[in-house]
Amino acid sequence: MAEFNTIRTATGTRTAQIDAGLRAHMNKVYGTMSVGMLITALAAWAIAGLAVTTDPSAAAAQMGNGKMLTSLGATLYLSPLRWVVMLAPLAFIFLGWGALLRRAPAAGVQLGFFAFAALIGISLSSIFLVFTSFSIAQTFIVTGIAFAGLSLWGYTTKKDISGWGSFLIMGVIGLIVAMIINIFLQSPAMMFAISAIGVLIFAGLTAYYTQEIKSTYVAHAAQGDQDWLDKAAYDGALNLYISFLNMFQFLLMFMGQQE
Repeated sequence: MAEFNTIRTATGTRTAQIDAGLRAHMNKVYGTMSVGMLITALAAWAIAGLAVTTDPSAAAAQMGNGKMLTSLGATLYLSPLRWVVMLAPLAFIFLGWGALLRRAPAAGVQLGFFAFAALIGISLSSIFLVFTSFSIAQTFIVTGIAFAGLSLWGYTTKKDISGWGSFLIMGVIGLIVAMIINIFLQSPAMMFAISAIGVLIFAGLTAYYTQEIKSTYVAHAAQGDQDWLDKAAYDGALNLYISFLNMFQFLLMFMGQQE
């Protein structure tokens, strides 16, 4: 009986340690993601401020909506460099992130994530040329509320949603193909459908990634590899960051008020 009580006490202590570690792990995930979002917002706002001018003598180009661009703005948004700005974050995700996780220490992975957030900010700065600041802020708040609810559900639900992953990733691939096709078609109806489906897909991915982060920690916590757990936290933060960002952009198509 005494031996049973000892085992039960040890098991309870271990469970409590895992629960405490999981809370710390999730705090690190959300904290890292939040810092990344702040970096993105500041970079986008700063670059947009430097790209637009009200001084005709300092303008290098004129936008169709009456905005005047500085030489920096013309370079970022009108020259061939705009393709580099648009594609650099994708190249980082598909070519650089995996190598960073395998080879760099946890601090290097964290730095890589923040660098990626800054790249996204530069790429995203053009929304300030199209939409009003109020509608951007409004959409960001709505996205934040929706993200919090979806992530909380993914964390607390007892339902196993791991099977959603492959289906949702296939949806993302289909979404990318449809967006590329619509570059040439320029169909408003197709863009509306893409935006609606995109919101649903990344809403699902938010819940899926949250549960995956939790499950991965619980499965590996007993191994005690803190460096690996730190990298897993930054990887989880990146996945949730991308889900949030895409939900925000697709919702902006619906809620954004153009200048």
